[in-house]
Amino acid sequence: MTEGYHSFETALGVCALAWSDKGLTAVFLPQVEGGDLQSKLARRYPDAVEQEPPPAVAGAVSEIKALLAGEKRDLREVMLDDAGVPEFNLKVYAIARTIPPGQTLTYGDIARRLGEVSLSRAVGQALGANPWPIVVPCHRVLASGGKKGGFSAPGGADTKLRMLEIEGALAPETLPLFGGR
Repeated sequence: MTEGYHSFETALGVCALAWSDKGLTAVFLPQVEGGDLQSKLARRYPDAVEQEPPPAVAGAVSEIKALLAGEKRDLREVMLDDAGVPEFNLKVYAIARTIPPGQTLTYGDIARRLGEVSLSRAVGQALGANPWPIVVPCHRVLASGGKKGGFSAPGGADTKLRMLEIEGALAPETLPLFGGR
């Protein structure tokens, strides 16, 4: 059960984290024009109250702010409450969390690491359902040939490219691949 949520300003705009006693239950990236983050949080977590985060969540806030300000930060230590998340998705997320800032993998690279390149579409679907964007860095996963692919967070692929730019990745056609192919 989600205990609370906290919104905070970043270089991309207002983000928010929701948490339980086991870790983060969700990460919300800035809303595009017309989106209302507070309403979205209240709908998704009607019993949760906006509040100052506990120390572990406050640490995640600091790390996310720093990462979105261009500092190289590894968010792998941020605890996640993965209750209800399908096992396949958790395997995909575990691989995605190994990608360092400013580097990328493709959906196919992750599928191969899972044992079968034919899982590429399923990898994309799992990443599209990621409840923790940026902490599980789905923005660092591209389509084949270094194409940007989709991004389910507000702002879509433009947000994905902006996050990669902040992290110091090169132009999309020359993005560095991490351990791929």
